[in-house]
Amino acid sequence: MPLTWICKHHTDLSKDELYAVLALRTQVFVVEQRCPYQEVDGLDLLGDTCHLLAERDGELVAYLRLLDPQRHAGDVVIGRVVTAASARGSGLGHELMERALQACAERWPGLPVYLSAQAHLQGYYGRYGFASVTEVYLEDDIPHIGMRRSSTHP
Repeated sequence: MPLTWICKHHTDLSKDELYAVLALRTQVFVVEQRCPYQEVDGLDLLGDTCHLLAERDGELVAYLRLLDPQRHAGDVVIGRVVTAASARGSGLGHELMERALQACAERWPGLPVYLSAQAHLQGYYGRYGFASVTEVYLEDDIPHIGMRRSSTHP
C-alpha cells in the first residue's frame, strides 16, 4: 500500500487526525517505552506549529511535529518523531526525516533546525547534518542530546 504524506498547520488538523497522532505518540512514548510522562504537553496547537503525518491504508504509521520557531529562539524544533511498530525497519524513518527537513526549508527558509534526540540516535541524526550542541542529559529518565542543523546546511 502506498503512503499518503500530509503536512498541516495545527489549525488544519481534523479531530480524527489529532486523535490518531496523540494515540500513536502515547502508544510508543508512554506505553511501549514504559515512560509515564505528560505526553500532551500543550505545544501541539500553538503559534505556527505544523504536523507531518504518514498514513497507510487509513492508519497513521509515522509522525513528527515542527514547532513554531518564533516560540523557540528562532529554531524550528522537530519533536515527537515516531514510527508505528508495524512500519519499523522499512526505511520509513529516513523518509520522514527527509520530508521534515524539506517542510522546514519551505515553511521557514534559512532557519536552523533543532531537536532533542535520544542519545543513542546521535549518529542517525548526524547523517542529516545535525551536530550535538549540548551534553547528554536525562529527559524522563532517557538519555538525550540537543542537536542543531545550521541554516547554511545544504
